[in-house]
Amino acid sequence: MGAGIVEVFARNGIDVLAVEISDAALERGRAVLVGSTDRAVAKGKLAPADRDALLGRVSFEVGLAALRDVDLVVEAVPERLDLKQRLFAELDRVCKPSAILATNTSSLSVTDISVATQRPDQVIGIHFFNPAPVMKLVEVVRTVVTAPEVVAGVEALCGRLGKVDVTINDRAGFIANALLFGYLNQAVTMYEARYASREDIDAAMKLGCGLPMGPLALLDLIGLDTAYEVLDTMYRRGGRDRRHAPAPLIKQMVTAGLLGRKSGRGFYTYAKPGSPALVPDEHTPNATVPAAADGARGIAKVGVVGSGTMATGIIEVFAKAGYEVVSVTRDAEKPEHVREAVKGSLDKAVVRGELTEAERDATLDRVNWSATLEHLADVDLVVEAVAEELSVKQDLFATLDEICKPGVLLATTTSSLPVIKCAMATQRPADVVGLHFFNPAPAMPLVEVVHTIRTSPEALATARAVVAALGRTGVVCADRAGFVVNALLFPYLNDAVRMLEASYSTVDDIDHAMKLGCGYPMGPFELLDAVGLDVALASQRELYREVREPGLAPAPLLEHLVTAGYLGREAGRGFRDHTAR
Repeated sequence: MGAGIVEVFARNGIDVLAVEISDAALERGRAVLVGSTDRAVAKGKLAPADRDALLGRVSFEVGLAALRDVDLVVEAVPERLDLKQRLFAELDRVCKPSAILATNTSSLSVTDISVATQRPDQVIGIHFFNPAPVMKLVEVVRTVVTAPEVVAGVEALCGRLGKVDVTINDRAGFIANALLFGYLNQAVTMYEARYASREDIDAAMKLGCGLPMGPLALLDLIGLDTAYEVLDTMYRRGGRDRRHAPAPLIKQMVTAGLLGRKSGRGFYTYAKPGSPALVPDEHTPNATVPAAADGARGIAKVGVVGSGTMATGIIEVFAKAGYEVVSVTRDAEKPEHVREAVKGSLDKAVVRGELTEAERDATLDRVNWSATLEHLADVDLVVEAVAEELSVKQDLFATLDEICKPGVLLATTTSSLPVIKCAMATQRPADVVGLHFFNPAPAMPLVEVVHTIRTSPEALATARAVVAALGRTGVVCADRAGFVVNALLFPYLNDAVRMLEASYSTVDDIDHAMKLGCGYPMGPFELLDAVGLDVALASQRELYREVREPGLAPAPLLEHLVTAGYLGREAGRGFRDHTAR
């Protein structure tokens, strides 16, 4: 991080003095800087002459005494309050009276650091994100005594560096870490409880939410020791919210030396310490769900019940994969509507060059359009995609139980309701699973395969085999509220609403922080408006109802907005006004 910050300043024409505590440490830092700039040259992102000029702006010294004439010091030492306080006390003694002292802390109190000096009004947080030369966000953290001109000067400096700054008060975790680490901690808890495998948790969040990394791989990159310190600090400073109480597994892994990439092993095993290359690892910190068992049943004919967007997408997915499909709408006027919707989607695929006209026609020929459930009597798999109402689904499953032949796999696409309640509406709960497709089904590569405590190994193996045959990534999880994606996503969104509710930051700054600081494709409020505030509220209520964890209680602001009709993009108004768009 220190070398990255040096590079950021030097890239933008600023002379930098790089200081370390020993010659060996200084040479390591110099090597990191040279290696980074050499890679930029090799990739064509930096001209050799510009690299040489950059390196020419950097001076290297051992010892704090070298800092006596600088205008700004940025500290990037390990996340230990006692260490930073000692350092700032010494900087206060060494540096000239006008110098600004900045900390790059990601979680510690800037105020606690500032009081170690005789100039707390000139102490500020400048939190760069890793890797500093690449990440655009900087969190500027002011204390209650930071001088306004110091804040304004640092904000101007961020603009000169080509960074986007968000200025916030000194609270635990600032913006990005306060939202990120609750989500990461919950992912560890999910893994620790053997709810899903490490690979499935990571795949779910990458493919289901478009995140650049899964949570467990990201923790390995951050370092489990760093993550523990950040979580522990936020828990103690942030009101002892249990979402930030470090999962016991994190502490156990740190004690065992499983720190992530830096040690060569964390949730995953790496080729060598510091390497991103993975190696097979049969001895993970915790066992999870078993691999697919033999005995998957053959599936040739599939029934899909429903007439909405999800149903038409699933019909298209199965038919394109070569399955014979029976589409049932239960409404005599709907079969033609469903056919036109599927054909319209396939026509667009032809225009985009993804299908030929012959492939489109063959796909449509594989589908039989019906309004009668009795036409499902000879199918091998039924996928239900009707309204997200438990009584409706239970009635449907009871009817399917009477109509379908023995051994048929019955699947619900529910995203929030308990699969077991659908299963127990039948006399064959061992044959019931959840197949949660994501919308739009033809485009989204993820399917959550949900097993209940009554699902048989053969049924689970069959579901996994079908998902693989569709060319989708199946992630297996137990039947709990939210499954994997929504169970991790919606509490994070709820935390963002709480942050806004507390007047800690603005909608735009919170969105900027998560997009630019964490590489998320959308900020939390953009995503809430897209998903629908009512959908988010219903999902959060279900998650809270299941575990009664206070940190999962829906944010009152979310409840109030939904009550007032602020439902998001489709309603024209959510956290932003969409009426003019």
